[in-house]
Amino acid sequence: MTKRLWPIPQTGPFKGASALPLAGHEAVWFDTVMSVDRGGSRKPFALKDLEEGDRQRLSTLRPPMCGLSMDRPRVMGILNVTPDSFSDGGQLATVEAALVRARSMAKVADILDIGGESTRPGAGEVPIDEEIRRTVPIIAAIREAGISTPISIDTRKAGVADAALHAGANIVNDVSALGFDPEMAAVVADWDVPVCLMHAIGSPETMQNDPRYDDVLLDVLDHLEQRIAVATAAGIKRERIILDPGIGFGKTLQHNVSLLRGMALFHDMGLPVLLGASRKRFIGTLGGAEVPSERLPGSLSVALHAASQAIQILRVHDTVETRQAMSLHRAMIGAEQI
Repeated sequence: MTKRLWPIPQTGPFKGASALPLAGHEAVWFDTVMSVDRGGSRKPFALKDLEEGDRQRLSTLRPPMCGLSMDRPRVMGILNVTPDSFSDGGQLATVEAALVRARSMAKVADILDIGGESTRPGAGEVPIDEEIRRTVPIIAAIREAGISTPISIDTRKAGVADAALHAGANIVNDVSALGFDPEMAAVVADWDVPVCLMHAIGSPETMQNDPRYDDVLLDVLDHLEQRIAVATAAGIKRERIILDPGIGFGKTLQHNVSLLRGMALFHDMGLPVLLGASRKRFIGTLGGAEVPSERLPGSLSVALHAASQAIQILRVHDTVETRQAMSLHRAMIGAEQI
């Protein structure tokens, strides 16, 4: 029975001499680890009992992505060029409008995530040609404008990814974890670019039809471990892989909350973790905000929680507000000199 190691994250000035940085984040540390297995065992133990390989996996700084150090939460700004995304669909109907948004986001975001197919619950598939038509011109326009911020292409399709990378994108963000298009892994491997593997159940059309798990944390981790194996077998370097637990993708409210509470467990994989929770339905349910655009306070709360667990990438709609919140958070936990 596979055991997982759950480092218990802490912040603040009372860091013991034996404490270790969590995933290389000096201001987020741990001095206790919980052993977790499917038998329901939750056994805490001290760092002195950790094997050296486990110690390194939990505490070592992750490799940089596109020149960005993973020693702090990086802000990934969402730039959807879709007519039907759940929060901002139809707002960027032209290349000019999208470029204005991209210029603004690039002032504060570390990465721009551009998507041309909505993956909201119930959304249908967009043809490859249409997805390329929506995304590639804006990527080319961003690069022609001299904006050098790394760009992530949010797509499940190899043809779209390849066209976006030719236009100047740097990262592939695949919500199917290479499971939708059998050619996607080869494209990522050939380009030798970072790829984000996200957990999801089924397709956007069906993923919210009564999703069930034996143990949502362990089930999601096991699934992502299988997808890592697929990726590396296809020639993708392990150090190029980012993991995403897939908040809202085939999860109930309780599943989402359980994943957020246990995000530090994902550091047991030894890879950077991306969290995409901005404006999602569970925030509205818990926070009493029916309209997605009114979910900024709850989105910031989740982002700060993720930062306190050393999550490396935060995928958000509200880049300026998130950057400000992160700056204050880092000052309060002593991550920045004042």
